[in-house]
Amino acid sequence: MSDPSHSDLALWAAHHLENRPPRAKSLVMTLFGDVIRPHGGKLWLGSLIQLLAPFGISDRLVRTSVYRLAEEGWLSAQREGRRSQYTLRPEASQRFEHAYQRIYTPTYLAWNGKWTLVFSLPGLMMNSKQRADLRKELLWEGFCALSPTAFLHPNPDHTILDYILQATQARGQVYVAQLEPSDLPQTRPLAQLIEESWDLAHVAKGYGEFIQRFMPVRDMLQTGQPYSAEQAFAVRTLLIHEFRRIQLHDPQLPIELLPAGWAGKQAYELCRTIYRLVSVKAEQYILHTLRAEDEHAPEAAPYFYERFDGLPQA
Repeated sequence: MSDPSHSDLALWAAHHLENRPPRAKSLVMTLFGDVIRPHGGKLWLGSLIQLLAPFGISDRLVRTSVYRLAEEGWLSAQREGRRSQYTLRPEASQRFEHAYQRIYTPTYLAWNGKWTLVFSLPGLMMNSKQRADLRKELLWEGFCALSPTAFLHPNPDHTILDYILQATQARGQVYVAQLEPSDLPQTRPLAQLIEESWDLAHVAKGYGEFIQRFMPVRDMLQTGQPYSAEQAFAVRTLLIHEFRRIQLHDPQLPIELLPAGWAGKQAYELCRTIYRLVSVKAEQYILHTLRAEDEHAPEAAPYFYERFDGLPQA
C-alpha cells in the first residue's frame, strides 16, 4: 500500500500552503466556525495548537491570534493552572451561526419574485453608530444601498434580517417592506438593479479560482488513493477557509437574477462534494486531537450532520 504522506493529495496541500499560506487569525476563525462550534464551542489552547500545526502555524502565532480574538470579543479565556481554555462568547456564537449557515446551505432556492426594502426616515431617532452598524451589517448580508438610509435585496433570510435589526438596536427605527416589480410600461425593471448595484464579476472571478484550485482535489479523492485522517482534516479546513472568504463578498442573490452558468452554483456543489468525501476521516482526526487533552470532548452535535444536505456518519 502506498504511503499517504507522499500521495498526490499531500503534494497538493503542501503546494497550496506554500502559495496561499492562511493568516493565523483568520484560520482560527475558520476552525471555530467549522470545527469547534459543533464540538461544544470550546477547547484547550494546546488542542488548538495541535489542530493548526498541519498548516505551519507556530505556537506563538496561535497564542497571539487567540489573544486578539479575545480582545475583539469573539472568544473568552478561562485558566486552569497553567492551561487556558477558549470558548466562543454567546453573542459571537450567534454571529458564527449566522455566517456559517451561508456556507453549508445552497442559495439557489425558489424565489417568490418579491424584493425586501429596509429604510429609515430622517425624523427617526437613530444615532450615527446605529446607522453605521446597520449599514455595515446589511451590506455584508448582500443588500445594496439605494441611499444612505434605504437598502434593497431580492431574497434575504428574514430570520437573519431580524437578528441584524435586533443586534443594531434598529428594530423600532426602520421600516421593512416587500416590493413586487411593476408592469407599468417604460419603467426600468427591478432586475436591472443587479448589474448596476452588485459587483458580481469580482465574485464570479473568486468562485472560478476556487473551482480551478479545488477541482483536482475532488478528482484525487474520487480515484480512491489512500489518504490519512490528518490530510482529510487539512483538506476540509482549507476548503471551508477558501470558500468562506469568497462568500463574504457574495450577495447571495436568487439564481433567477444571476448570469447564466453562475460559477457560485458550481463552486457550492464542488465544496459540498469534497466536504462529504473527507468528513468521516476529518472527524476522526478532530476527535483524536481534542481528546488527547480533554477525554470528555464531545462528538459533533447532530446539526453538524445536516450540513450540505446531510453528511455521512462513521
